[in-house]
Amino acid sequence: MLKRYFLNNKKRNFSTASIWIRGGSDLDRVGKKGINKILSSLLTRGCEGFNNFTLSEYIESYGAELNQEVFEDGISISIKSLDEHFSKLFPLLDLIINKPTLLEIEFQKVKKSTINFIKKDKENPLNICFENWRRIVYTNHPYAFNTNGNANDVSKITYEDILLEFENFKSRDKYLISNNLAINGVSIETIEKKILEEKSRTINHDLSPNKRFDYINNDSNQTIIMMGDQTCSRRSSEYLPLKVLESYLSYGMSAALFKLFREKHGITYDLGVHYPIRSGNAPFLIYLSVSNEQALFAFELLSTLWKNLLFNPLTDAEIFLAKEKLKGSFLLGNQSLDEFLQRKIQLISYGISPISENDLNSKIEEISSLDILKLTNKYFSKPFLSISGNEKICLEISKMWKKNF
Repeated sequence: MLKRYFLNNKKRNFSTASIWIRGGSDLDRVGKKGINKILSSLLTRGCEGFNNFTLSEYIESYGAELNQEVFEDGISISIKSLDEHFSKLFPLLDLIINKPTLLEIEFQKVKKSTINFIKKDKENPLNICFENWRRIVYTNHPYAFNTNGNANDVSKITYEDILLEFENFKSRDKYLISNNLAINGVSIETIEKKILEEKSRTINHDLSPNKRFDYINNDSNQTIIMMGDQTCSRRSSEYLPLKVLESYLSYGMSAALFKLFREKHGITYDLGVHYPIRSGNAPFLIYLSVSNEQALFAFELLSTLWKNLLFNPLTDAEIFLAKEKLKGSFLLGNQSLDEFLQRKIQLISYGISPISENDLNSKIEEISSLDILKLTNKYFSKPFLSISGNEKICLEISKMWKKNF
């Protein structure tokens, strides 16, 4: 069933429509990891009345854009054009999700391309380290796997598997949102405000340090460190306090991570926080990349920072700045209509009604340093660590890890 919504916003001269299909790579079957990624790509490669080339030519002739992306818990398909052409292009979304051609020859192309992308992805040490981190954090949970799947599974996916998956796809809940009233949807401003609270999973504090640590040996001069744990769903009241913590740690040059690792010591190539929106328990991790010579020192700094988050509340000045940066980031995220609409329809699919900017700011203002301290102790007292680097260095960090965590 397709549920339609619209945002009453005509400040721009273009229209966009985005469909969110509930269920993405989290619905990949055992031995078929990557099947929903392939299906999503295949949907946009031809539909009733159009083959792959004529569909692309038709969209490009109006200067429009058609995009698709697979997430852990959903699939996004969107189309954007100038207002004057939108009525000619909008019907394509219905054809794409309900009447795709799903040609076998296109399936073979997408399958080959997916395998090549997975192989290329493995050339990046940062990606390898992250895949290892979420494997030990989530074990057999759907969030433990890359949305692209793995080369072994993808190589075994058949055309018949895709047709079977599409039968499943047809029954999934679908949500459409647009800034164009032509979709005859319900205004998101009129939706009853109701946030579904989700119980957070119980943290297993009995996990030994060995079960929360893994490393991958590489021969480069680069050591990558990732440390964190799974947290809460976007539906949880704990989401915003964790966003404030993310802001404190990683937003801008005033961020704690930047000041400690770059400004004070100048030792990192790359660093930040990964905390995406998820319908289930979202990952929250600090990642950093340093030279082998600085790896041990960097881990000492990270360990000290981590313990400080567990035992010391943020100061009034720190939490005030973190809140202001977070509010600013939300405003910045609203400047792109495509991103804004996709985020809204994603939240609606989670059972969350969008709230006004004033209500959001009020919720942020209510967050205290004590709220954040409680959450750091709840979620980060037994973190998981993944390292990619020289084996000798990894083993040295492992000793420090066991001693500190």
